[in-house]
Amino acid sequence: MPTPTATVTHTAALARLGHALSDPTRVGILLALRDAPAYPSDLADALGVSRQVMSNQLACLRGCGLVEASPDGRRSEYRLTDPHLAPALNELLQVVLVIEPACCGGDGCTCA
Repeated sequence: MPTPTATVTHTAALARLGHALSDPTRVGILLALRDAPAYPSDLADALGVSRQVMSNQLACLRGCGLVEASPDGRRSEYRLTDPHLAPALNELLQVVLVIEPACCGGDGCTCA
């Protein structure tokens, strides 16, 4: 199967995904939502973050187009927006990366 030609739209979409994956809390949210929808309070408890942090990270993921909220009474339940996301995340987990310790640290890449 030929590789599709990258368009500006593809580039922007992958950049949004990269932004979402650049934060450990957002990654945790995406991984948690692979199997089932969840409420923000449950996600916050599971990931060990405050409800305010969870709210901010969910807003970011909504802005990236990766999660959506469904009203459920006074609460909202979150889910991945596209059924392709869960298998894509599973595939990414299978990728093994060799990172040069002198290059990339906890504060980001220092390579020039």
